[in-house]
Amino acid sequence: MCLAIPGRVEQITTDGDVRMGRVNFGGVVKSVCLDYVPEVGVGDYTIVHVGFALSKIDEQSALETLELFRKMGALDEELASEEEAFARAATAPQSVCPDGSCELTGKNLRSAKRARSESAQ
Repeated sequence: MCLAIPGRVEQITTDGDVRMGRVNFGGVVKSVCLDYVPEVGVGDYTIVHVGFALSKIDEQSALETLELFRKMGALDEELASEEEAFARAATAPQSVCPDGSCELTGKNLRSAKRARSESAQ
């Protein structure tokens, strides 16, 4: 899943010519590019997607959205560190056909299960 998540700007700095900020996403603080939202200041809420702030949002909408994402379990996935994401992926069930081009039904499903159990031994 790939979401745009609201966060509160805690600090604004520059990295060369790039306007950067430390943004708090309900307890997880990440570095975010603020160049696309020059109107955002410290204390404001912004919608962030893949490390870029996209727009300013009011506090009530931001908090409601964060709570909804928290209830859905989406925040853990979206805000995980790289190490956490790799660890989660390593323990997740693996598809015999990761690109989804094959369908596991009937005989194919039995063959896939047999192949998985043989590789686990």
